[in-house]
Amino acid sequence: MTPLRAMLNIGSVCAAELESAGIASGEALQSLGSVGAALRLRAAGYGVCRSKLAGLEGAIRGVKWNLVPRADREALWDELAGYTD
Repeated sequence: MTPLRAMLNIGSVCAAELESAGIASGEALQSLGSVGAALRLRAAGYGVCRSKLAGLEGAIRGVKWNLVPRADREALWDELAGYTD
């Protein structure tokens, strides 16, 4: 089991929020995907901005958030907006 805090882009605050939302490991985050995790975070009362979504995606990919291509970041944001608009 990969601890959330061991993943790129996941600091102590984000890890605590993810854990509070029922996402306890890197594998759970990968299974949900960044948009699924963002939806869980929002359902638990946490804010999710573009940067946090990109950070989650980067953590899943194993890269810094800013190395997730802009087009991919925009597509993820649009996907999330489709669930919440």
